[in-house]
Amino acid sequence: MNTDFDFDTPLDRAAEPGEKWGRYAGRDILPLWVADMDFAVADVIRDALAARLAHPVFGYTDPWPALVEAVIDGIARDHGWAIRPEWLIWLPGVVSGFNLACRAVGRAGDEVFTATPVYPPFLTAPANNDRTLVTRPLVLRDSRWEWDRRATEDAIGPRTRLLMLCNPHNPVGRVFDDDELGWLADLAERRDLIICSDEIHCGLVLDPDHPHRPIAALNDAVAARTITLMAPSKTWNIPALYCAFAIIPDPKLRRAYARAMRGLAGHPNVLGLAAAEAAYRDGDPWRQALLRYLRGNCARVLDAVATMPGVSTTRPEATYLAWIDCRATGLTDPAKFFEDAGVGLSDGAPFGMPGFVRLNFGCPRSTLDEALRRMKTALVAHRATAQPMLAGQ
Repeated sequence: MNTDFDFDTPLDRAAEPGEKWGRYAGRDILPLWVADMDFAVADVIRDALAARLAHPVFGYTDPWPALVEAVIDGIARDHGWAIRPEWLIWLPGVVSGFNLACRAVGRAGDEVFTATPVYPPFLTAPANNDRTLVTRPLVLRDSRWEWDRRATEDAIGPRTRLLMLCNPHNPVGRVFDDDELGWLADLAERRDLIICSDEIHCGLVLDPDHPHRPIAALNDAVAARTITLMAPSKTWNIPALYCAFAIIPDPKLRRAYARAMRGLAGHPNVLGLAAAEAAYRDGDPWRQALLRYLRGNCARVLDAVATMPGVSTTRPEATYLAWIDCRATGLTDPAKFFEDAGVGLSDGAPFGMPGFVRLNFGCPRSTLDEALRRMKTALVAHRATAQPMLAGQ
């Protein structure tokens, strides 16, 4: 099996239709925004796709036993959680998964709680399904984003039915620890909440001191009130193959979820299913090499941001995303500012926290280094022009 993986060679993504590079087609802007990586897929996945394409029939297909076994074995190996085949519900994507959770839990008008900043579809899913969104912000303490426990407890009312969790967290990169997960599980028990936990980044833990534990793996009680969403898409960089799954141990909750799917959620893509089997069964050497490369990229981002005037960030424990605080720069639209400087980043406002940007460092180092250089150059020039203006006020 090939273990010599190349993450350094830039690939021409502009030559193919795609959201990430297509946004800035014809412009000298490096796209470090949407959460997919600029790396070639693992050979084991490409080989699995080629093998499936060799069969000329593409009729309706259900997940097969070897695929289910690969997923179960992968989750046990990587996260220490023993799941059963009947707990799995296959989906075309995780976003569909948490929209379905909003629909499956409670009734129209009931409340869904989540903490901000958070992946923007979290904030739109409740209204998509006739539910009311309730949020409270995470708080930054000692360079680490944490739950505001009192504010969270106070925000949950008698009509709150669902707690939407993102762990590992997008965009702040936290891997919530057992104490935090235990508090959330206790809160759900006391307030009779269902938890929908988006764990799509669980294979991308950068900090070995903060391993990912699915909240449903804490104990049987929390497992019985949890919908866990996972997919191979972020870890193995195959989002366009559209394959994900929900893990729902409780039969009653699983039936409610399946009812919510009727006529709304399509089947996963057969090529996505083939890729998922290869990823979970044979893709770990590629994943480990990827993590080593991402750790190096993360260090580059942290070192560079530390030299940029007016911005700061925290060390992500997982993901390939850096959440950068630009509020001290005085910029009213930092995403537009960096775009004008030739770097496309995600605006923090749709995440529920204006004044921040999200940077995707899942790219070759030559691309990353040039983007960081452009950002610093623009910020230094901005400070040079802003200081005389401030002095004259």
